[in-house]
Amino acid sequence: MDPNNFSRFVQGVGLTVTEATGKRVAGHIDLGPHHHTPWGVVHGGVYTSAVESAASLGASLAVEDQHQFAVGVHNATDFLRAAKSGRVDIVAEPLQQGRVQQLWLVTVTETNTGKAVARGQVRLQNVPLPS
Repeated sequence: MDPNNFSRFVQGVGLTVTEATGKRVAGHIDLGPHHHTPWGVVHGGVYTSAVESAASLGASLAVEDQHQFAVGVHNATDFLRAAKSGRVDIVAEPLQQGRVQQLWLVTVTETNTGKAVARGQVRLQNVPLPS
């Protein structure tokens, strides 16, 4: 699976994946006006989408040898501070990886300051690959 070509939706958000394993996913988004709300700040859906996408990719890679993939069943993303532009780094790591479900923690931080802008936790269900 090409981590930068697994979803046209994710490409639209602008997430670039730089590392992808079943234990860690890292990447970044270069934020700009096309990510803004009418009030000039980044739309929270950008962060929520990045959180879900990074967790889903990592969780799916963790179970691909079992002919499974992972689908999000719950996403709780907190928006910690407003951002307008610049690069943000996304890092996803598992908190728990079970036979049936996984729980991943994802952080979104400003590259230039290291300050957190969002944090998300995603519960995922491991399901069989379609035949």
